[in-house]
Amino acid sequence: MGASLVRLHFHDCFVNGCDGSILLDDNATFTGEKSAGPNANSARGFEVIDSIKTQVEAACSGIVSCADILTIAARDSIVELQGPTWTVMLGRRDSPTASLSAANNNIPSPASSLSTLISSFQAHGLSTKDLAALSGAHTIGQSRCAFFRTRVYNETNINAAFATSVKTNCPSAGGDNNLSPLDVASPTTFDNQYYANLKIQKGLLHSDQQLFNGVSTDTQVTAYSTNQNSFFTDFAAAMVKMGNISPLTGTSGQIRKNCRKSN
Repeated sequence: MGASLVRLHFHDCFVNGCDGSILLDDNATFTGEKSAGPNANSARGFEVIDSIKTQVEAACSGIVSCADILTIAARDSIVELQGPTWTVMLGRRDSPTASLSAANNNIPSPASSLSTLISSFQAHGLSTKDLAALSGAHTIGQSRCAFFRTRVYNETNINAAFATSVKTNCPSAGGDNNLSPLDVASPTTFDNQYYANLKIQKGLLHSDQQLFNGVSTDTQVTAYSTNQNSFFTDFAAAMVKMGNISPLTGTSGQIRKNCRKSN
C-alpha cells in the first residue's frame, strides 16, 4: 500500500498541481481522474486517505486539506518502508474539480522515451536529476502486465533470464492486471536496488530502463547504485519540489470535508 500512496501523490501533483484532485469521484459536473488511463485499474489507496481524513476531521475539522494528507501519507509510506524522511511543507488547499483529460495527457506513460520523460518533468519544474531520483520510487511496488508486456516480449535491452521469469506471470495476450514487482530483488524495501537492477538491464518498465541505456542519466544511475545515502538525499529533495507543484493556497480551492467530493 505504501507504494500506491506514493504513486497517488505523484499522479495528483502532475495533474494541475498537488491539489487532491485525483481523490475526487466522478459527479454530474465532471468526469474525474480515477478512470484516466494511468489510473484505471491501478490507482489505489483511496480508502486509506478516507480513513485518515475521517480521523483528522474528528480532531480538527476544516483545517487539514486532502492534498496535504496525501502528501504526508506519501512521505510516511517511504519512511515505513525504510526510506528517508523529509519535512513536508503544509498549507495546500483542495481543488473542487478534477480533469480526466489532464490526467490522460500529463502523466508520463511507462512506454515513454527518456526525452519525453525529461520534457514532462521539466514542464512541472523538475530537472533531469529530479527525474532520475524520483524514478527510484520504483524500488517498491508493483506494475500491471499491460504496462510492461511490450518490453519483456519485444525489447532487446533486457536481461534474458529476467524477461523469461516475468513472462510466467504476464502472457503475450490476456492477464493485463497480473502484477510483477518493479524491483525484483527487494520489492518491499525502499533502497537503491532499483538502480543496481537498471545496470544489469532488469528494469521492468520501458521508462525505467531508459534511465540506463547509454544516455545522459547513466552516470546518475551508477552513482545511486553505489551510494544509497546520495540517492536518499536527492530523492527527499525532489519529493519536496514535486510536492510544491502549483499548490492552491490562501483563498483558492477549499478544505474538503470528504476527500471524494467537493464541499
